[in-house]
Amino acid sequence: MNTNRELDYRLYLQRDEEFVRTDVRKEFSRYETIVSGNVEQVKKNYAEVRKDFFAGKGVLSKNPLRNSIYHLVVSVGVLARMCVEAGLPHSEAYTISDIYIQKADETKDVEAVLDLIGQAQIDFAERMRKLRKTVGKYSLYVRHAIDYIYDHLHEPLKMEDLAKVEGLSPGYFSKLFAKEVGTTVKAYILQVKVRTGANMLGNLDYSISDIAYSLGFSSQSAFTTAFKQLMGKTPAAYRSEMDYIRMG
Repeated sequence: MNTNRELDYRLYLQRDEEFVRTDVRKEFSRYETIVSGNVEQVKKNYAEVRKDFFAGKGVLSKNPLRNSIYHLVVSVGVLARMCVEAGLPHSEAYTISDIYIQKADETKDVEAVLDLIGQAQIDFAERMRKLRKTVGKYSLYVRHAIDYIYDHLHEPLKMEDLAKVEGLSPGYFSKLFAKEVGTTVKAYILQVKVRTGANMLGNLDYSISDIAYSLGFSSQSAFTTAFKQLMGKTPAAYRSEMDYIRMG
């Protein structure tokens, strides 16, 4: 598709209307603040931007709601990419991005979408702040292993598998992981799977058995046992509580 004629026309209109886009360096400076994990500054920055959110931004749709949703998609997409490059596990970053896009898709008003953009920025900033606190705490081997766990939650992971990926003996890797993380590899994998399962229970499109198998559990019963052990209630009871809170 040749866009030259339309491009020339739109640039003419922008000059005629004295439209000035937000300086890209200023925009990315705000993104860098999020990536740095400076939560308080992120809140201040967005409060300022929110006063006239669309100033200096292009029109992505003539429909105001759709226009705001498209801006959210662009924003969280850029954020996810930048946070991944700064060390946030890509499965975590892009899943968070998906969550906010899905939430925006369910909204019915522009202000609600703008609220979500602010929430997404704070969410990413908080995750990056937490990540930066742990980066110096964990060795490269352990950080890599944790990324591998998040990227392979659908598999029945074992400590020996992770040790092999890192090129270490099982005994050495097991001691290194326990020393740095404060728990065994097996316990950590179970905690991550159960926390992920708890988040998935909020989506009624997934049955409990679907969640169990998607997280690499051998059966729904095995998932229920692990979930109850760590969360103090069954997945069904946890889901019921979430539904009650949502409706209340």
